[in-house]
Amino acid sequence: MTMPDDMRCRELRAWAEQQPCLGEAAGLAWQVASADASFRRYFRIMGSQHGTAQSWIAMDAPPERENNAAFVSIAALLNSAGLHVPRVLAHDEPRGFLLLTDLGARTFLDVLDDDNADALFGAAIGALLDWQSASRPGVLPDYDRATLAAELELFRDWYLGRHLGHVPSAGEHADIDTAFAFILDNVCAQPEVFVHRDYMPRNLMISDPLPGVLDFQDARFGPVTYDVASLFRDAFISWPQARIDGWVRHYWDAACARNIPVGCDFDAFQRDLALMGAQRHLKVLGIFARIGYRDGKPRYLTDTPRFVDYLRPVLARFDALAPLIPLVERAPQPQNQCRQR
Repeated sequence: MTMPDDMRCRELRAWAEQQPCLGEAAGLAWQVASADASFRRYFRIMGSQHGTAQSWIAMDAPPERENNAAFVSIAALLNSAGLHVPRVLAHDEPRGFLLLTDLGARTFLDVLDDDNADALFGAAIGALLDWQSASRPGVLPDYDRATLAAELELFRDWYLGRHLGHVPSAGEHADIDTAFAFILDNVCAQPEVFVHRDYMPRNLMISDPLPGVLDFQDARFGPVTYDVASLFRDAFISWPQARIDGWVRHYWDAACARNIPVGCDFDAFQRDLALMGAQRHLKVLGIFARIGYRDGKPRYLTDTPRFVDYLRPVLARFDALAPLIPLVERAPQPQNQCRQR
């Protein structure tokens, strides 16, 4: 991908190359590392120091759009829990520039296949258990009912209203309210731990040690099942139910051994996980519609059917959720075209 030539990019390059950790580097070359669904941009800087190839990540995160202080503090929190995360080498807080260590260019999503999935998910489960074991209240913002409810409303506003072009009737609104309350009553009663909030293969890196963990700046203190739902019901890759069941059982057994509060009844844990997943899936449908229409990134809408597939068995399992089935199954209106940049 061609390097952009906008003012912020030029300022970021000048700032990064003045930092002491790059002071002795030779032959510096820049390339786009990635862009995500937020307003952050990442660039890889390649060079050599003392004859050894090195690389770093420069992050452009406009401070009026991104909580960079949270990124820095949560990186330190994850590191103290034993997870492999980027180290912050330099930070220009007023401009929103960060220089980070580079965890590599390959994500789990890039390499996952039937043969390596058990090993990679095993490493991801181990890191997640380390993160949850370090949990304590009062450190991260609460992932509370108001926040979880606001996320669910993205489904009503952006997925139903904008993407499907459907204005719910009074009866449908009542059904949605009942379904949301049923989900929230369950997930808000679950024990709480540190929650990454986007713990999925796209944010886990092939690194030494496994896994490198990215995109953690929105971490909260909330339901114990949330990151498990994120890991195994991914936005960009799906797995057979039998494999997911095996990985979930592996997680639950290990969590019990480490006194993480998952409960002593595996069936009850699976129920909690299903309802936490429903909250996340409904939210993501809304988020992907918002990214597509508001932010001009229509590629995210191509993955919305995956979340409808995830939701079907959960909605059918619970009477309070069943009225959502015809709503999520509606076809998008043809006049709803995503804005292109």
